[in-house]
Amino acid sequence: MKLSIETAKSLGALNTFGINAKAERFAVLQQRSQLDDLMAHCRAEGGAFFLGGGSNILLTRDLPGLTIQVDLRGVAIDRTHAAGIRVTAAAGENWHAFVMHLIDQQVPGLENLALIPGTVGASPIQNIGAYGLEVMERIASVEVLDWQSGEILQLAASDCRFAYRDSIFKHHPGHWLVLSVTFLCPHPAEWQPVVGYKELHDMLERETGGPATSASPRQVADAVIAIRSRKLPDPRKIGNAGSFFKNPVVTPLECEALLQAHPDLVHYPQADGTFKLAAGWLIDRCGWKGRIAGAAGVHENQALVLVNRGGASGADVVALSQAIQSDVHDRFGVTLEPEPVFL
Repeated sequence: MKLSIETAKSLGALNTFGINAKAERFAVLQQRSQLDDLMAHCRAEGGAFFLGGGSNILLTRDLPGLTIQVDLRGVAIDRTHAAGIRVTAAAGENWHAFVMHLIDQQVPGLENLALIPGTVGASPIQNIGAYGLEVMERIASVEVLDWQSGEILQLAASDCRFAYRDSIFKHHPGHWLVLSVTFLCPHPAEWQPVVGYKELHDMLERETGGPATSASPRQVADAVIAIRSRKLPDPRKIGNAGSFFKNPVVTPLECEALLQAHPDLVHYPQADGTFKLAAGWLIDRCGWKGRIAGAAGVHENQALVLVNRGGASGADVVALSQAIQSDVHDRFGVTLEPEPVFL
């Protein structure tokens, strides 16, 4: 099946920041039968940019060449494995809808990641995570198209080099196209809620009237949705890409020095002995929360979220992010790294 190629395609509705940019040429990958034609176009074009839900990109210009939106669909659930329930989802599935579908199907394990914008195919690339869980903890394998060989391969989770908001896919852009992701979720009888995140733990105890460790997968998802909805703006109402900066990780000595100067520093010990700092707290302490910078700004409820207030360009958001990075570094000596990919 052939791809349908559009020219000068507006991407304003296809990125959650709502940045008004165009793709020189654009097509939607909806079926695997289009892969041969896709390969032919990519060889002729010298490559392509692949777009999922547009929730982790910042468009700073019109995109030259070919842009492909990945819209492959389908979810398969296999309950026959002793180690857990294997779920394979196509790359174009909406992430939040997928998580809630699994809860409806009595498949627990991803509820802490409810309401994260984007697609299933983007989840391993960014190694999305929230409220005490990273998606790498549930991924069994990632099915990819290898552009060099033209083969479809299954990469085991151990091959993906997952780290905090990182994976092998981010270090080798254009090498693979994610087609589907297979997750290994616990059987309901063996599932335990992940409730170590204090705000989630406390909300579950208030809402359920019992211990957080007795909450159901849906109760966990509902609490996560409530917290995210309160703290993070809906991109359908105001353009944003969720958390704009990664939480920086520092050594024990660096953390101790920061605590001496800032005793109320929000920090979290990591398994390897390092400490993760709350980027939102650092930004807030620099006075950026709720500030407006032309058509861009920092959200009034969450300093970690940069927003398009209407008509902002990618350059406007980049300038704002650089000003924040400069202030945080000057005050704390900490370098903030953006989460979205700048294009």
